[in-house]
Amino acid sequence: MLEIDRLGAVVRDERPWGNFERFTHNETSTVKIIEVAAGQRLSLQRHKHRDELWVALDPGLVFEIDGERVEPVVGQRVLIRAGQTHRLSSSGPAARILEVAFGHFDEDDIERLDDAYGRA
Repeated sequence: MLEIDRLGAVVRDERPWGNFERFTHNETSTVKIIEVAAGQRLSLQRHKHRDELWVALDPGLVFEIDGERVEPVVGQRVLIRAGQTHRLSSSGPAARILEVAFGHFDEDDIERLDDAYGRA
């Protein structure tokens, strides 16, 4: 059985031994695990050209997307489209997400709207 995820980004393929999820296939992408230290947050930012898919790996995360606050459960997926403002923070101990960025990764694509870390 082959199924396209409701976000259109993940393909789940069932096999006799179990299953797997494919996040990208034959396209430019960057895959990383981001760990946010206890009580810290990333800059409020937006990207001009790339989408990102975030998958919560630990409890205690807070996603802020276009001013909406989401406290995801482990395994929950959120798609951030190019142009949306977003921020990631940890409300408790260190917490991680899996991030899949769709498109060419370029620091010049990041517009930081609120940055406590002194970057432009």
